[in-house]
Amino acid sequence: MTSGRSAGFGRRLGALLYDSVLLAALLVVFTSGAVFLNHSKAVEPATAGAWIYLYRTSLIGVIAGYYLLNWTRSGQTLGMRAWHLRAVTESGKPLSWKAAALRLALAVLAWMPAALGVLWLYLDPEHLALHDRLSRTRMIHLDRP
Repeated sequence: MTSGRSAGFGRRLGALLYDSVLLAALLVVFTSGAVFLNHSKAVEPATAGAWIYLYRTSLIGVIAGYYLLNWTRSGQTLGMRAWHLRAVTESGKPLSWKAAALRLALAVLAWMPAALGVLWLYLDPEHLALHDRLSRTRMIHLDRP
């Protein structure tokens, strides 16, 4: 079991910003490979044809894979490590693939409308964001040793 308290909005946003820098780099590398495979032409409907749909789906796959792999292996992305956060189940255990996938899908929805689902943590008695509550997972701020 991991000890810690529910993470606040500022830490969650900080970790998300850190992760967005790393994800941007991953997407640039992925897109470079796609451009190479597209004979050094931009990957757009005019040059890639129907492959554009596979490319766009793959971009989402890279982002989802980043979070799912990190959450199921260590419970932390690089940004979460920097901000001393960890994603765990209600009982404090590591996330399963199913729990991580549900958390990711709900987190996208929670952040979309002006982060209202995340700001919900200020109304929740346990300080849980809406996607924490619905996915039965937690984002905890780790106690320093």
